[in-house]
Amino acid sequence: MLPDEISKLIKDGINGARVTVHSDDNTHYNAIVISDSFTGKSLIQRHQMVYGCLGQAVGNEIHALSLKTHTIDELKLKE
Repeated sequence: MLPDEISKLIKDGINGARVTVHSDDNTHYNAIVISDSFTGKSLIQRHQMVYGCLGQAVGNEIHALSLKTHTIDELKLKE
């Protein structure tokens, strides 16, 4: 699966998300997902939201996925 395909699935599932996905081998991926939908959610809940967008691809086409999830306000605090 190509990184752009993963990015599209996440964007389709999390309204207004900004998504960056990178992979060197198209089976192991790193993703950064920024969305205000994460406000008030725990890290586990955020990851569950992202994994929910990917469905059956996780464990099949997507062998491993490293996630970083942030709200827009969290990113502003880091700047």
